[in-house]
Amino acid sequence: MTSQTYLSDLFSLDGRVAVVTGGSSGIGRAVAGALARAGASVVVVARREKELTATVEELTAQGCRAAWVSADLGTREGVRTAAEGAVEAFGEPDILVNSAGINLRPPLGELGDDVWDLTMAVNLEAPHLLGQRFGPGMAERGYGRIIHVTSQQAHRAFVQSGAYGVSKGALESLARSQAEAWSPYGVTCNTLVPGFVMTPLNTRLSSDPEKVAALAARTMTGRNGLAEDFEGAAVFLASRASAYVTGQSIFVDGGFSVH
Repeated sequence: MTSQTYLSDLFSLDGRVAVVTGGSSGIGRAVAGALARAGASVVVVARREKELTATVEELTAQGCRAAWVSADLGTREGVRTAAEGAVEAFGEPDILVNSAGINLRPPLGELGDDVWDLTMAVNLEAPHLLGQRFGPGMAERGYGRIIHVTSQQAHRAFVQSGAYGVSKGALESLARSQAEAWSPYGVTCNTLVPGFVMTPLNTRLSSDPEKVAALAARTMTGRNGLAEDFEGAAVFLASRASAYVTGQSIFVDGGFSVH
C-alpha cells in the first residue's frame, strides 16, 4: 500500500454528502471548500445569494460537487427550509457543519430581548434543529459527523462576551448531548474552537489595529487565525480518521487558549 492510498482511505470523503451552514464566508467557506476537495458533495447554506453563488461557482470550477440553499436560520421555518433544500441537492447528509453565527455584543446591561432571542436562534437553536433533522438518519445508516464551530467565549469571557458567549457555551454542551445520543451508532459530534480569526464575523475587532496586534501577541504562534487554518481539522473530524473522537472541543487557536 502506498502512502497516498493509505491517506486517501483514512481521510477521503468520496461518496459523502455534507451540509455546511454559514458556508459562503469566513471559516464556513474554508471548511466547505476543504470537504468538497476531499471528495464530499457539499451543500452551502447561508442568506446572501451573491456570496452563495460565488462560493459554489468556485468549487464547481475546481471539479467539486456543490450546491447552495439560501435560508434565514434565525427562524424555525427558515431552518426547516434550509434542511429540506439541502436534501434535495444530493440526498441525506453524512456530515453536518454548523458554522453560521451572529456576533452581537452590546454591554450586558444594555442587552435586549431582541438581541438575546436572535443570538440563541441562530447560534444554538438552528444547530439543534438541524441535528434533530439529520442526526437520527445518520445513526440509522451507521455513519455521521456533526461539527459545530464555537468560540473562545464558550470557555472564557472577554471583549463583552454577553449573549454570544452564552450561546457558544451552550453549543458545546449540545455537542456533548448529541455525542451521548448518537455516538453508539457511528455518529461523532465535536466542536472546533477558533481563537481570533480575521473573518467578516469579527469585523468590529479586526478594524482596530491595536486590538488585532494585542490578540496576535496572546497566541503562541504570534499571529491571528485565518479561515484556511480550519481546513485540516474539519476534514479530520468529517472523515473515518476521527471515528473514536466524539464529544470533544478541538481548539484551533494558535495556542491562544493556553498562553
